[in-house]
Amino acid sequence: MIHVVLYEPEIPQNTGNIMRTCSAFGICLHLIEPLGFYMDDKHLKRAGMDYIKDLQWDIWHDWPSFIQSHQGAMYYVTRYGSHRPDSFDYRKDQADGKDIYLVFGKESTGIDKQILKENLDHCIRIPMVPNARSLNLANCVALMVYAVEEQLDFPGCSQTEVIKGADFLEKHSDGQHHSGWL
Repeated sequence: MIHVVLYEPEIPQNTGNIMRTCSAFGICLHLIEPLGFYMDDKHLKRAGMDYIKDLQWDIWHDWPSFIQSHQGAMYYVTRYGSHRPDSFDYRKDQADGKDIYLVFGKESTGIDKQILKENLDHCIRIPMVPNARSLNLANCVALMVYAVEEQLDFPGCSQTEVIKGADFLEKHSDGQHHSGWL
């Protein structure tokens, strides 16, 4: 199983968008306190939409509580990382029966530097132009989830449109705009 871990997230809209991403891929989300918002925040709910009801998620009091309860392959996404997302064989983790944990830091300062120092061999940097400091947290999560899912061949994910039907475009190719196309 794949897990996304948000270390002390601060912005409810980011967390809501991440909840939506996790729900869409069947990924478990872990939130490490303190949080910079209340879980009933209207921005969180708007960004997560109705996907939140199907999401498997937990809130942890602090990092030590979380790490003592979870074992697996931990990957830390940070600007200080020296490995690319494709530097690791996530299939091997899965074959070894390990859950995969993608850990992301808070928007203002990232993951605690001591945690990173203790795990340098598993610190990932998303490549970008040299003068770019970082990407939006929700975008980083989406990029990393996609990278791992792609390597694992998207387990449990549909390859066709399920809600409107795989042949929706063939049935509605009259050139007219139809609401709800996306």
